[in-house]
Amino acid sequence: MGILCDYFPAASDDAAAAVIDVLGGPRAVTDPELDVLELKGLEPSVLIGKLEGLLRGLDYDTVTENPRWSHIVAGRDDGGQLVIALTDEVQAALADSSEADLRRVAVPWSQVEEIRGQCEPSDIAEILIELATLARSATARRERVYCWVSV
Repeated sequence: MGILCDYFPAASDDAAAAVIDVLGGPRAVTDPELDVLELKGLEPSVLIGKLEGLLRGLDYDTVTENPRWSHIVAGRDDGGQLVIALTDEVQAALADSSEADLRRVAVPWSQVEEIRGQCEPSDIAEILIELATLARSATARRERVYCWVSV
């Protein structure tokens, strides 16, 4: 069984945390304005942390020093369900990246240990473009991006 990861925008940590009590997570929310990007297995801690490092030219240890890195805003079932905030920095880096930037980053990101050999860089680039679109949309609405994780 894989890890379900739905990325979505919310106006606050409290608003994002409320998704934990919705059966099926953010996809089950009936608000048609809510953008949800389903990225099975693309967990928001290590993988997004490594992506942030690539986008910002930082090493992973520096990324993990941010107090909002892997910040859990809600949890249930002994960690079986979580809502995790993305850092403002990775959201901004995604929102500010051009499609060409994202395609370039897809190559080294496809080689990180956690996803090596699972996807082609071209497929990863498409995922990054979708994630950047979500980040831009959330930023325009002054919202943050979160990830609902279900194991």
